[in-house]
Amino acid sequence: MAILPFYKKVDIFTKQSEEAKKFSKELKAWLESKNIQSNIFENLSDLEKEENLKGTDLLVVVGGDGSLLITARRVAKFQIPIIGINLGRLGFLTEINKDDAIKELETILSKPLCISKRMMLRVSLFREGNKILEADVLNDVVINKAILARIVDVSVYVGDRYITTYNGDGIIVSTPNGSTAYALSAGGPIVYPMMEVFVLVPICPHTLTDRPIILPTLEPITIKMVSKEKDAWLTLDGQEGTQIFYGDEIVVKQSPYYAHIVRTPYKNYFDILREKLNWK
Repeated sequence: MAILPFYKKVDIFTKQSEEAKKFSKELKAWLESKNIQSNIFENLSDLEKEENLKGTDLLVVVGGDGSLLITARRVAKFQIPIIGINLGRLGFLTEINKDDAIKELETILSKPLCISKRMMLRVSLFREGNKILEADVLNDVVINKAILARIVDVSVYVGDRYITTYNGDGIIVSTPNGSTAYALSAGGPIVYPMMEVFVLVPICPHTLTDRPIILPTLEPITIKMVSKEKDAWLTLDGQEGTQIFYGDEIVVKQSPYYAHIVRTPYKNYFDILREKLNWK
């Protein structure tokens, strides 16, 4: 199968494991045998330098869904298409199995890329009026109680309108892409990943009538920590966390960036749902 001539540069980001590094070298050699330039990146800082990805037609992530998430956050601003190769079980994002990767990449590169644009979140943490953190995430922003805390109280606003104060283990603000991650485990809905909405899901709420809500992205969501003498954690995509305290405010809005996820042409989103969730 012939690879289209306009694919000139396909780079690789590899997970820090011997298996991933070995496979990445094999993949690089195959790409170069097809006259495609390829670089292997092992450090996340390399992905934040625009010059490293100049002219990149596709970035292949060798690892799992977590590796793809952390990669997407760093390259979204460059609008680089990314695709994941899973070294373990089939993931929601890394849907290509390692054993079939070469064959599947050859098929993918034989035609124009099928790109799915996924909305991202921009989260800002304010303390005493000062912004101390800002980041973009692909899946979710999570506020969890600390290990020894019984419950955490958070007041939630859409724009300047108060919704309610949730009492429980915390709260999740998810993208549609992240609706099949932690939000699903907490009882949230599955949302088609190319939609653009916020998914607000309380975690183990003390009041059973506190239910998940789907909200438009027109206005930011503000979450205020109102639990005195209690602390909690703010976690981004399940990977980066910071401790938060009484009086802190977390503002979540739609990021100006999108993750450009390359889909395999033979498998659609519902195929993945059936396989992952054991649907008939």
